[in-house]
Amino acid sequence: MEEIRCGACRRKLGEGIFTALTIKCPRCGGMNHLRAMSPPPARQGASTDGIHHDDTHHSLDRRQTPTRRPVAEQVPAP
Repeated sequence: MEEIRCGACRRKLGEGIFTALTIKCPRCGGMNHLRAMSPPPARQGASTDGIHHDDTHHSLDRRQTPTRRPVAEQVPAP
């Protein structure tokens, strides 16, 4: 939870989680307009779907087993 203080006299007005809040300070009468900060922009190249695309720690991920060649048929000698 975030501490909410008056911008003029720094009196603690409360604690909480908010998106938008307007509150009047009882000490100095100042109106305090608060809004939640937007999250920082994602890093360039960062995964947005929560799945790691760098699977180096999974040795067999995305690898296929080699195809088996059919056994050569024996051709009878003439």
